[in-house]
Amino acid sequence: RYLPPLQQQQQQQAQAARDVNTASLCRIGQETVQDIVLRTMEIFQLLRNMQLPNGVTYHPNTHQDRLGKLQEHLRMLSVLFRKLRLVYDKCSENCAGLDPIPPEQLIPFVEDDSSKHEDRSAGQNRPATEERREILEVNKKLKQKNQQLKQIMDQLRNLIWEINSMLAVRS
Repeated sequence: RYLPPLQQQQQQQAQAARDVNTASLCRIGQETVQDIVLRTMEIFQLLRNMQLPNGVTYHPNTHQDRLGKLQEHLRMLSVLFRKLRLVYDKCSENCAGLDPIPPEQLIPFVEDDSSKHEDRSAGQNRPATEERREILEVNKKLKQKNQQLKQIMDQLRNLIWEINSMLAVRS
């Protein structure tokens, strides 16, 4: 169907507003989480400052004011959580078609001066999982050797104790 140019432009702007950049959504989500933390801290501060009606002089106006602030903070917290859920859902929707990257590829390697990034991409460095497996094997062997050394030290300690006991009996 035919749309006048002005109406086409308005539809394109509305579509662009709906297709928000995922990075911008993540930033909005981060700010929302920070707002949630701030509101939660304010709620705890209000609760800490509220006095329980346990026989202490009771000021109904102050109590009602604090109760109103507390309810407002709780309402805003609920709104922020709904906003965060919407941002999360939109980010998940935007990233649904992407292939997930294995966490091992996201972990940076520590390189010495002689090796370069190109060497790693050429396949000269082993994957992190194989390296991790080797580290676990070395740790297992190290524990075995430590156990053997402990046994030898215990045997030496017992031998020295027996020698000292025999020397003490003779004298």
